[in-house]
Amino acid sequence: MLHRLTSLFLIVVMFVGCSTNPVTGRRQFKLVSEQELQAMANTEYRQFLSTNRVVSPSADRDAEMVRRVGQRIANAVTQYYRSQGQAEVLAGYKWEFNLVNDKDANAWAMPGGKVVVYTGLLPITQNEAALANVLGHEISHAIFQHGNERMSQGLAQQLGGTALSVALANKPAQTQNLFMQAYGLGSSVGVVLPFSRRQELESDRFGMRWAAMAGYNPKEAINLWRRMQKMSNSAKPPEFLSTHPAEERRIQELERYLPEAMKYYKPAGR
Repeated sequence: MLHRLTSLFLIVVMFVGCSTNPVTGRRQFKLVSEQELQAMANTEYRQFLSTNRVVSPSADRDAEMVRRVGQRIANAVTQYYRSQGQAEVLAGYKWEFNLVNDKDANAWAMPGGKVVVYTGLLPITQNEAALANVLGHEISHAIFQHGNERMSQGLAQQLGGTALSVALANKPAQTQNLFMQAYGLGSSVGVVLPFSRRQELESDRFGMRWAAMAGYNPKEAINLWRRMQKMSNSAKPPEFLSTHPAEERRIQELERYLPEAMKYYKPAGR
């Protein structure tokens, strides 16, 4: 009986927690408000930067490139949401792009526009356009609140669907760990909650769009993943591939998205 009641409670929680994303049109299960996640993200982001080797953009060309390319993507995203009458979705966003000196090939974005790229990713991206497609992909995860979905699932499964504020008060360590897992915060996270295939494809599709709108060739996303695919056959694939599976079908999907993305592409300076 207890098991049935618990299952019924979780079904009700999932029903109440569903909403429709205004850009993708997909129904999403979210128990946490964006404002709560942005506040938590800002705290964790500051903590991460204080305990890692941040590369100064004023003294390093790669760090300056990450910040410049990231800001162009952010501007494209902001412009698109405004044109769709959805500017309120990005309320509270204060974009930050930092390069961290770490050999892992990784990048991530959190609510509120808090983004990190690891130096180990740059030898794989090789050029600004590929980096732009990576940033577009990661930013899509953030603005589409994919991390919220993953964290909400964790709250429902591990903490009975309790509110974030209650979870933080009663089980702060477990709740913080859920957050770090949901957003892949740092290479020290033990288990990163995987993005679903649907979330990945959303981020691929719109990430190419943001890159194109910012003046970067979206085709570089395909070239990047071909390089990723070769690396996935190595003994130790990049950290980036742990939550971003590289496979032939994914490249085929990127090729399918390319004509749509090219409609938005206007090379910088033209």
